[in-house]
Amino acid sequence: FGSSFAGLAHHPPFITMVQQSMPLSMEALNDISNADSARFARAGASLTFKDLGFAVPLSSGEKKSILEPCSGHFEPGELVALMGPSGCGKSTLLDMLAMKKTSAYSGEVLVNGHTRDARSFPRIAVYVGQEDVMPEYWTVREAVKFNAALKTQGPKTKIEGEALAAFGLASVADTYIGGSSVRGISGGQRRRVTLARGVAAQASLMFCDEPTSGLSATDAELCVKALRTIAKALNALIVVVIHQPRLEVAQMFDQLVLLTANPGRMCYMGPMAQAVSYMESCGRPVPEHVNPTDYFLDIVTPGLRLDASDHFAAMFKQHLEPQILSKVERGLETKGLTIEEMLLVQPGARLGPYAVPFHKQFQQLLRRKLAITLRNPLALVGIGLMLPVVFGICVGAMFTGFGHQPLLQQAGFVFILITVLGLGGMQLMPILIEERRFMKHETSEALYSEGASVLASFCVDVPLSSVGAALEILIMFSFAGFDSEHFNSIFFWCMLVFFVYESLFGFVAAVAVDGQQAQ
Repeated sequence: FGSSFAGLAHHPPFITMVQQSMPLSMEALNDISNADSARFARAGASLTFKDLGFAVPLSSGEKKSILEPCSGHFEPGELVALMGPSGCGKSTLLDMLAMKKTSAYSGEVLVNGHTRDARSFPRIAVYVGQEDVMPEYWTVREAVKFNAALKTQGPKTKIEGEALAAFGLASVADTYIGGSSVRGISGGQRRRVTLARGVAAQASLMFCDEPTSGLSATDAELCVKALRTIAKALNALIVVVIHQPRLEVAQMFDQLVLLTANPGRMCYMGPMAQAVSYMESCGRPVPEHVNPTDYFLDIVTPGLRLDASDHFAAMFKQHLEPQILSKVERGLETKGLTIEEMLLVQPGARLGPYAVPFHKQFQQLLRRKLAITLRNPLALVGIGLMLPVVFGICVGAMFTGFGHQPLLQQAGFVFILITVLGLGGMQLMPILIEERRFMKHETSEALYSEGASVLASFCVDVPLSSVGAALEILIMFSFAGFDSEHFNSIFFWCMLVFFVYESLFGFVAAVAVDGQQAQ
């Protein structure tokens, strides 16, 4: 790293800090290597993109450019940093590379020189977003094993143990994820769990959108150190959007992509090690005792005192872009393994959108659903059983002996019974909406199909709610004092109405934006 920042050779404090921070990533890398983690690695995947750009239509009919067309090429085993001011299009670029952009964009992206296939690309790629979407009553170990079981194929390995160790989560492996309802791990640890789940998938490509945002400096360094370890040990290409990393974090990246805003344009693309010397060659040397990445953002952010964004965009066009385009052309001409061939390298592999068949998806989802339900007192006892029993006793006590009253009063009792049963289905809507968040996130990563998730939830939620409804009917029927010969008909029609309402509320929960709108 000393040669990498040759442009700062006259800054002794800077060189001292760099030399002191070097062992951080190497120690973790040695730990993984000693554990023989190379057996987890898949075939490497290079990523080439050409003329990739994005613009949004305005009400006037014109288009506003968010990211001007850009090109580049990354090799397997590299840790790449995407940096730039707000609005420069770095997250947009990451989404397009990760095939997560749903809006139309220009350009093409190739894997090993082959055009991406929307059906098979998620099999070798992992996307880690800014949100940590996981059930509260899940343990850290279960979360990592879940991804490993559904995303890997062939003989099962112990990758989850390596991932937990790499991200410093072994000591909290059996602790709940936690949230508003139950105490669990810290926010920084939750962020590392999300990254560990991505690593457990053993993907050849990994895309991380601001994985260090909201973390302490120590947690941020630990996350990036682990990502570098995984990139080198597993030969994975990892692309990370990151904001102003401190020195110890920045020096772990192999490549830097620096963007400016209004509109998003390339200012630098190349080795992180040569970024300082390049800035100096462009007439903007890094001042003494200044973090280089802080200075980089100061000079490419429009409107700041040190703003030189137009200058660096022009210098990029003149000096770096021809070299990058030449590299891109070589990447287009060099044909490596296709995604299908990469998958078949693993013994026992299967092609298709999912790594495991439907019955194994269902098995994993059912196991998770049962575990979470049994641990959540609100879902199991509160809403599932206790609430119907309490309602049955309260309402039943109000209609004690109505089974011997005139028909008109009996009809009123049946109406109240059906109404209470129907409205009881609303209690499950928040849980269904929360589970929908998990499903939406995990199905986008090709962990399982929507059908497997629905079936697993059906096998747990429907029997539980049916038992609660049956208890409620039985209690109210007993209080009313109807003749036993009427029980079968009353029970049948009440359960039928209950299932109709339950289906209706389930449908509302499926289409509603959030719990407030659903209710």
